[in-house]
Amino acid sequence: MTASVVAIAALIYSGSAFPAGDTLRVATEGTYPPWSFKDASGHLEGFDVDIANALCTQMKVKCQIVAQEWDGIIPGLQANRYDAIVASMSTTPARRKQVLFTNKYKETTSSFVVAKDSGIKDVTPVGLKGKRIGVQRGSSQHQWLMANGYDKTATLVLYDDTRQPELDLVAGRVDTIIGNKATFYASFFKRPEAKDFQFVGPEFKGGVLGDGNAIAVRLGDTELCNQLNAALDAIIKNGTYDEIRKKYFPFPLM
Repeated sequence: MTASVVAIAALIYSGSAFPAGDTLRVATEGTYPPWSFKDASGHLEGFDVDIANALCTQMKVKCQIVAQEWDGIIPGLQANRYDAIVASMSTTPARRKQVLFTNKYKETTSSFVVAKDSGIKDVTPVGLKGKRIGVQRGSSQHQWLMANGYDKTATLVLYDDTRQPELDLVAGRVDTIIGNKATFYASFFKRPEAKDFQFVGPEFKGGVLGDGNAIAVRLGDTELCNQLNAALDAIIKNGTYDEIRKKYFPFPLM
């Protein structure tokens, strides 16, 4: 192979996965305020949606963002229905076997929420014995509950979105819920019906709960992953990331 052919091959290989003008297909969850949700007209909004659009702008590509139920979000990526997932996905060891993650774009911790008059102070499996725990099906918190034996002492009530557990907690149909602490702070605890509820117990992170949130692409899509990392680094350095963060949260996310 001549030197010129080698140079051309190297250029092609190292080229952008998505050249300027292409369309990057992005999936988000869509029922997870303030990260991703639909407004009254059905348009997707939220922190993750804004981050995806900012990354596309930085990469000079068009963004096509779709809502996908959580249970099917990784299978949809693997089936090539979209190119990336920007959905506050925790980088758990199990998921690393299924997808390739970018650098993290926010930290996460998980917490339990209970009624102030519930008397619940101990949120260990023993402390929640006989209780009903609401959690989103397939979430990292669901996996954490299973890994730590809560299903053996309590009843896990599973939901396909994050809002229904909150509604059932207020209605008294579950005794406690567990989820992303920042999400509860910026969504549930901003609503009047949350005045009689509070966080209880420690914050949980690491292990099956993951080491922060990152963008997922298909295994082997290294070029796209590198491109997204470069764009993420750029929007952090130029202040775009912090502008988006301040729109939703008064505190840092990483």
